[in-house]
Amino acid sequence: MTPHLEAQKGDYAEVVLLPGDPLRAKWIAETFFENIKQVNTVRNCLGFTGFYKDKRVSVQAGGMGMPSNGIYIYELYNFYDVKTIIRVGSAGGVSKNVKVGDIVAATTASTDSNMTSNLVNSYKISPSVTYSLLENFVKQCPSTHIGSIVSSDYFYNPNPNWYKELQQQGTLAVEMETHILYNMAQRFNKQALSVCTIADHLDSSVDKTNMTSKQREQSFDSMVVSLLESLC
Repeated sequence: MTPHLEAQKGDYAEVVLLPGDPLRAKWIAETFFENIKQVNTVRNCLGFTGFYKDKRVSVQAGGMGMPSNGIYIYELYNFYDVKTIIRVGSAGGVSKNVKVGDIVAATTASTDSNMTSNLVNSYKISPSVTYSLLENFVKQCPSTHIGSIVSSDYFYNPNPNWYKELQQQGTLAVEMETHILYNMAQRFNKQALSVCTIADHLDSSVDKTNMTSKQREQSFDSMVVSLLESLC
Protein backbone atom coordinates (compact mmCIF):
# COMPACT_ATOMS: atom_id res chain seq x y z
CA MET A 1 0.00 0.00 0.00
CA THR A 2 1.03 3.60 -0.64
CA PRO A 3 -0.41 6.94 0.54
CA HIS A 4 -2.52 7.04 -2.63
CA LEU A 5 -3.20 3.40 -3.52
CA GLU A 6 -4.72 0.86 -1.15
CA ALA A 7 -4.15 -2.08 -3.51
CA GLN A 8 -2.04 -5.00 -2.34
CA LYS A 9 0.95 -6.32 -4.23
CA GLY A 10 -0.33 -8.24 -7.25
CA ASP A 11 -3.69 -6.45 -7.41
CA TYR A 12 -2.64 -4.54 -10.53
CA ALA A 13 -1.96 -6.26 -13.83
CA GLU A 14 1.32 -5.66 -15.67
CA VAL A 15 -0.60 -3.35 -18.04
CA VAL A 16 -2.56 -0.41 -16.62
CA LEU A 17 -4.80 1.98 -18.54
CA LEU A 18 -4.57 5.48 -17.06
CA PRO A 19 -7.48 7.85 -17.69
CA GLY A 20 -7.64 11.08 -15.75
CA ASP A 21 -11.30 10.82 -14.82
CA PRO A 22 -12.21 8.28 -12.08
CA LEU A 23 -15.65 7.83 -13.68
CA ARG A 24 -14.01 7.01 -17.01
CA ALA A 25 -11.95 4.38 -15.20
CA LYS A 26 -15.15 2.91 -13.75
CA TRP A 27 -16.85 3.04 -17.16
CA ILE A 28 -13.94 1.27 -18.85
CA ALA A 29 -13.90 -1.50 -16.25
CA GLU A 30 -17.67 -2.05 -16.25
CA THR A 31 -17.99 -1.83 -20.04
CA PHE A 32 -15.01 -3.84 -21.25
CA PHE A 33 -13.67 -6.01 -18.40
CA GLU A 34 -14.86 -9.33 -17.01
CA ASN A 35 -14.27 -10.67 -13.50
CA ILE A 36 -13.77 -7.13 -12.21
CA LYS A 37 -12.09 -6.44 -8.88
CA GLN A 38 -12.00 -2.89 -7.48
CA VAL A 39 -8.48 -2.32 -6.16
CA ASN A 40 -8.47 1.35 -5.20
CA THR A 41 -10.89 3.89 -3.74
CA VAL A 42 -8.43 6.28 -2.05
CA ARG A 43 -9.36 9.92 -2.80
CA ASN A 44 -11.98 8.47 -5.19
CA CYS A 45 -9.21 7.88 -7.77
CA LEU A 46 -10.82 4.58 -8.67
CA GLY A 47 -8.84 1.55 -9.78
CA PHE A 48 -10.00 -1.81 -11.15
CA THR A 49 -8.48 -5.04 -12.43
CA GLY A 50 -10.19 -7.54 -14.69
CA PHE A 51 -9.88 -9.45 -17.93
CA TYR A 52 -10.37 -8.42 -21.53
CA LYS A 53 -10.72 -11.71 -23.36
CA ASP A 54 -7.82 -13.68 -21.81
CA LYS A 55 -5.68 -10.61 -21.06
CA ARG A 56 -5.45 -9.45 -17.44
CA VAL A 57 -5.51 -5.65 -17.43
CA SER A 58 -6.06 -2.83 -14.94
CA VAL A 59 -7.41 0.69 -15.13
CA GLN A 60 -6.47 3.40 -12.64
CA ALA A 61 -7.56 7.04 -12.60
CA GLY A 62 -4.73 9.56 -12.38
CA GLY A 63 -6.51 12.88 -11.93
CA MET A 64 -5.70 16.03 -13.91
CA GLY A 65 -2.27 17.38 -14.72
CA MET A 66 1.28 16.13 -14.44
CA PRO A 67 1.71 16.52 -10.64
CA SER A 68 -1.32 14.31 -9.97
CA ASN A 69 -0.60 11.75 -12.68
CA GLY A 70 3.07 11.66 -11.74
CA ILE A 71 2.17 10.32 -8.28
CA TYR A 72 0.18 7.37 -9.67
CA ILE A 73 2.66 6.64 -12.45
CA TYR A 74 5.55 6.58 -9.99
CA GLU A 75 3.77 4.30 -7.54
CA LEU A 76 2.45 1.91 -10.20
CA TYR A 77 5.86 1.52 -11.84
CA ASN A 78 7.87 1.29 -8.63
CA PHE A 79 5.65 -0.36 -5.99
CA TYR A 80 3.29 -2.60 -8.00
CA ASP A 81 5.57 -4.10 -10.67
CA VAL A 82 3.55 -2.51 -13.48
CA LYS A 83 5.45 -2.75 -16.76
CA THR A 84 3.22 -0.74 -19.08
CA ILE A 85 1.02 2.32 -18.55
CA ILE A 86 -1.24 3.56 -21.33
CA ARG A 87 -2.91 6.94 -21.07
CA VAL A 88 -6.48 6.92 -22.40
CA GLY A 89 -7.42 10.56 -22.38
CA SER A 90 -9.05 13.51 -24.02
CA ALA A 91 -7.20 16.34 -25.71
CA GLY A 92 -7.78 19.65 -27.41
CA GLY A 93 -7.08 19.83 -31.12
CA VAL A 94 -4.25 22.09 -32.27
CA SER A 95 -3.47 20.93 -35.81
CA LYS A 96 -5.80 21.95 -38.60
CA ASN A 97 -5.72 18.31 -39.71
CA VAL A 98 -7.52 16.94 -36.64
CA LYS A 99 -11.21 17.24 -35.83
CA VAL A 100 -13.30 16.59 -32.73
CA GLY A 101 -13.74 12.82 -32.34
CA ASP A 102 -10.42 11.97 -34.02
CA ILE A 103 -7.87 9.82 -32.18
CA VAL A 104 -4.30 11.01 -31.62
CA ALA A 105 -1.33 8.88 -30.55
CA ALA A 106 1.64 10.81 -29.21
CA THR A 107 5.18 10.04 -30.33
CA THR A 108 6.45 12.63 -27.85
CA ALA A 109 5.07 15.45 -25.72
CA SER A 110 6.63 18.88 -25.33
CA THR A 111 5.74 20.87 -22.23
CA ASP A 112 5.65 24.29 -20.58
CA SER A 113 6.10 22.60 -17.17
CA ASN A 114 9.30 22.72 -15.12
CA MET A 115 8.72 19.31 -13.55
CA THR A 116 11.37 17.60 -15.67
CA SER A 117 13.80 20.50 -16.10
CA ASN A 118 16.52 19.23 -13.75
CA LEU A 119 16.44 15.48 -14.27
CA VAL A 120 19.58 15.54 -16.44
CA ASN A 121 22.08 18.35 -15.90
CA SER A 122 21.84 21.03 -18.63
CA TYR A 123 19.22 19.09 -20.63
CA LYS A 124 15.45 19.10 -20.82
CA ILE A 125 14.57 15.58 -21.86
CA SER A 126 12.20 14.98 -24.79
CA PRO A 127 10.51 11.70 -23.82
CA SER A 128 9.41 9.12 -26.37
CA VAL A 129 6.63 6.58 -26.79
CA THR A 130 7.36 2.85 -26.62
CA TYR A 131 7.32 2.12 -30.34
CA SER A 132 6.03 -1.46 -30.15
CA LEU A 133 2.92 -0.30 -28.25
CA LEU A 134 2.31 2.45 -30.80
CA GLU A 135 2.79 0.06 -33.70
CA ASN A 136 0.33 -2.49 -32.32
CA PHE A 137 -2.26 0.20 -31.58
CA VAL A 138 -2.09 1.71 -35.06
CA LYS A 139 -2.65 -1.74 -36.58
CA GLN A 140 -5.97 -1.83 -34.72
CA CYS A 141 -6.80 1.84 -35.37
CA PRO A 142 -5.20 2.85 -38.70
CA SER A 143 -7.01 6.20 -38.88
CA THR A 144 -5.04 7.45 -35.85
CA HIS A 145 -3.15 10.73 -36.16
CA ILE A 146 0.45 10.07 -35.07
CA GLY A 147 2.88 12.76 -34.00
CA SER A 148 3.95 15.29 -31.41
CA ILE A 149 1.59 16.75 -28.84
CA VAL A 150 2.08 19.19 -25.97
CA SER A 151 1.40 18.69 -22.26
CA SER A 152 0.53 22.02 -20.66
CA ASP A 153 0.17 23.08 -17.05
CA TYR A 154 -2.55 25.47 -18.18
CA PHE A 155 -6.12 24.53 -18.90
CA TYR A 156 -7.15 28.20 -19.11
CA ASN A 157 -4.11 29.82 -20.70
CA PRO A 158 -4.24 33.63 -20.28
CA ASN A 159 -2.92 34.06 -23.83
CA PRO A 160 -5.74 33.05 -26.19
CA ASN A 161 -3.33 32.69 -29.12
CA TRP A 162 -0.74 30.58 -27.30
CA TYR A 163 -1.26 27.54 -29.53
CA LYS A 164 -0.72 29.21 -32.91
CA GLU A 165 3.06 28.84 -33.07
CA LEU A 166 2.71 25.20 -32.09
CA GLN A 167 0.09 24.76 -34.79
CA GLN A 168 2.55 26.10 -37.35
CA GLN A 169 5.14 23.59 -36.16
CA GLY A 170 2.80 20.64 -36.65
CA THR A 171 1.74 19.93 -33.07
CA LEU A 172 -1.35 17.73 -33.16
CA ALA A 173 -3.03 18.37 -29.82
CA VAL A 174 -2.74 19.60 -26.25
CA GLU A 175 -3.47 17.82 -22.98
CA MET A 176 -1.91 17.85 -19.50
CA GLU A 177 -0.29 14.48 -18.72
CA THR A 178 1.66 12.66 -21.45
CA HIS A 179 5.02 14.39 -20.92
CA ILE A 180 5.38 13.08 -17.38
CA LEU A 181 4.20 9.57 -18.36
CA TYR A 182 6.77 9.21 -21.13
CA ASN A 183 9.47 10.77 -19.00
CA MET A 184 8.91 8.39 -16.09
CA ALA A 185 8.69 5.39 -18.42
CA GLN A 186 12.13 6.21 -19.81
CA ARG A 187 13.51 6.98 -16.35
CA PHE A 188 12.39 3.64 -14.89
CA ASN A 189 12.95 1.54 -18.04
CA LYS A 190 9.23 0.84 -18.45
CA GLN A 191 6.79 1.04 -21.35
CA ALA A 192 4.28 3.79 -22.12
CA LEU A 193 1.78 4.92 -24.73
CA SER A 194 -0.59 7.88 -24.79
CA VAL A 195 -3.69 7.97 -26.95
CA CYS A 196 -6.33 10.67 -26.76
CA THR A 197 -9.64 11.44 -28.38
CA ILE A 198 -10.03 15.05 -29.49
CA ALA A 199 -12.82 16.53 -27.35
CA ASP A 200 -12.65 20.13 -28.58
CA HIS A 201 -10.49 22.28 -30.84
CA LEU A 202 -8.55 25.39 -29.91
CA ASP A 203 -8.98 26.79 -33.44
CA SER A 204 -12.69 27.49 -33.90
CA SER A 205 -12.14 27.96 -37.64
CA VAL A 206 -11.35 24.22 -37.82
CA ASP A 207 -14.08 22.79 -35.55
CA LYS A 208 -16.49 24.47 -33.13
CA THR A 209 -17.75 21.21 -31.62
CA ASN A 210 -17.29 20.61 -27.89
CA MET A 211 -17.88 17.26 -26.24
CA THR A 212 -19.92 17.34 -23.04
CA SER A 213 -18.46 16.03 -19.78
CA LYS A 214 -20.60 12.89 -20.16
CA GLN A 215 -19.30 12.32 -23.68
CA ARG A 216 -15.72 12.70 -22.42
CA GLU A 217 -16.49 10.13 -19.75
CA GLN A 218 -18.28 7.49 -21.81
CA SER A 219 -17.90 7.94 -25.57
CA PHE A 220 -14.35 6.77 -26.23
CA ASP A 221 -15.37 3.25 -27.26
CA SER A 222 -13.31 3.09 -30.45
CA MET A 223 -10.12 4.23 -28.74
CA VAL A 224 -10.49 1.87 -25.78
CA VAL A 225 -11.44 -1.20 -27.84
CA SER A 226 -8.52 -0.59 -30.23
CA LEU A 227 -6.17 -0.33 -27.28
CA LEU A 228 -7.42 -3.50 -25.63
CA GLU A 229 -7.29 -5.41 -28.91
CA SER A 230 -3.72 -4.22 -29.45
CA LEU A 231 -2.74 -5.85 -26.15
CA CYS A 232 -4.15 -9.27 -26.96
